[in-house]
Amino acid sequence: MTLRSRSGSPCRRSNECRKHDMSDASTELERLRAAIAASGDVVYDWDLPSDEFSWLGRAVDSFNISGLHQISTGELFHQRLHPEDLTFHLEQISSLYQGGTEFECEFRVRDCNGEQRWFHDRGIAEMGPDGKPVRLRGTMRAINQRKDEHERTQYLANYDELTGHYNRTRLRESLDQALYYGSRYKVVGAFLVIGIDNINMVNQAFGYEVADAVIVALGHRLDRCLRACDVIGRMGGDRFGVVLSNCPSSELHVAAEKILEAARDTEVDTPAGPIHVTVSIGAACFPDSAMTATDAMTKADIALQNAKRAGRNTWSVYCYSEEQREGHRKNMVIAEQVKQALREDRLVLSYKPIVSTESHEPVVHECLLRMIQPDGEIVAAGVFMPVVEELGLVRLIDRRVLDLAVKVMAENPAARLAINVSGLTAGDKAWLRHIVGLLRNERDIAERLIVEITETAGLEDVEECARFVSTLRKLGCKVALDDFGAGYTSFRHLKILSVDMVKIDGSFVRDLVQNPANLIFIRSLLDLARNFNLETVAECVETMEQAQMLKEEGVKLLQGWAFGKPELELPWNGDEDKVPEPEPLQIEHQPVRLIAG
Repeated sequence: MTLRSRSGSPCRRSNECRKHDMSDASTELERLRAAIAASGDVVYDWDLPSDEFSWLGRAVDSFNISGLHQISTGELFHQRLHPEDLTFHLEQISSLYQGGTEFECEFRVRDCNGEQRWFHDRGIAEMGPDGKPVRLRGTMRAINQRKDEHERTQYLANYDELTGHYNRTRLRESLDQALYYGSRYKVVGAFLVIGIDNINMVNQAFGYEVADAVIVALGHRLDRCLRACDVIGRMGGDRFGVVLSNCPSSELHVAAEKILEAARDTEVDTPAGPIHVTVSIGAACFPDSAMTATDAMTKADIALQNAKRAGRNTWSVYCYSEEQREGHRKNMVIAEQVKQALREDRLVLSYKPIVSTESHEPVVHECLLRMIQPDGEIVAAGVFMPVVEELGLVRLIDRRVLDLAVKVMAENPAARLAINVSGLTAGDKAWLRHIVGLLRNERDIAERLIVEITETAGLEDVEECARFVSTLRKLGCKVALDDFGAGYTSFRHLKILSVDMVKIDGSFVRDLVQNPANLIFIRSLLDLARNFNLETVAECVETMEQAQMLKEEGVKLLQGWAFGKPELELPWNGDEDKVPEPEPLQIEHQPVRLIAG
């Protein structure tokens, strides 16, 4: 009905209101369209009786099609669904005829390039008078990225990202299955750990990209030289694991030799050029030597270390003798004693003097670790440190020694101490952060501390060790190179390391009087040290005759039993307080190597 004025003409105000309302509705629709387009979602209205689709949003871009005419009906839309997903989508629609009103599903839609795109569909049905759906309205959202991330997560849960082989977890599961099958059906097999020889040298010389190329190439060679039924996985780093099913121990050498030959006979092409590669192999047979996957992996790893100690480019089968078993038990006992001593503060320092060549007066004292047993017996570090290093406890020990030494120097301003750190600690950033935290604001203490690193540790990674030395020297500490002459220190190494002091290895001092060749070698070491203005210390000086010879050659400091045994009491408080250390308890000890890194 049209409103009219009193004169009978149409009401102008009514027309204006109607136009205003239409304008508002149009504006609101445009805002809605813009919001939907910005969200990336597609809104649809599907009229079931006519099978016509109406779309709102950027449907053409989302589906990557040439136009809406390609999805204008339900039939056309279903033609673009992936065959595996079409049945499920139709089932969702059919469920609405059984009384449902809402539905939700995911499916793939083929775009104009033939590629599949994932979408999440969520909608609601409008029911007719008969209770059947007559219209579906909903939204579709592209979920390709989420699906890709999910698939990648699923892939990485089972496969190694670099090589595409099973990862360690999946490999262990396969080994468990092989062990179960072998135990139930009396089928023998073996587990191999394959380590690439000297991969760290490749890393240092050419970088990780080249090392990764070597690892990938070895994985491909394993695929080619092993049977289809053998399971290959990457255990991490430079190591692969292989499960050999139905492989008697008498035939194990065939598989091992094939792998060794495949690795060494052809150079590996890398971005840095061809590189010659060899591998070492450790094997554990099952069920004879191992009943669980963890046991098999551990024992194969022990065999791998034996192969590397045998010269690399070879293979070794795990063999555990009763003598080794007994040694292992002793190691476990000693390790537990050390842990208990750490908890109960029964690890103490003993002090051995380093004296001036001129006056024979102590200049500094080297800290030697001792363990006090509950019954009062003193155990020398040489008894338990090999076990500590094998079981990975050395960082804890080195930190305790540092804490003890710093505490002693804080309480005794006259104390000047030297502590030893292991090769592992020389590359341990946590230990370095700890000493920085202790001494950053304690310059006086830092200047009275000498940190000794072994020559062999310094040469394993010269660049890393140089950073370690530099940090200590910035704190005010001095750094000494211990066992000088036992390794292969060169002019270049000393220049990079920038240490303050070298300690001539005791093996050249003990027979100094009887063996003139030792004196010639010591002179060479002294000449090298003088070129860098380094202080020199001679270790293991046991007689005054040795001391005099070393003095004449220019050695500045001496250390050895000729100038005092280690003392448990603080030696700088006066002679009346000095208590020589009782003879340390020497426990019969045969360390057994367990798992080396």
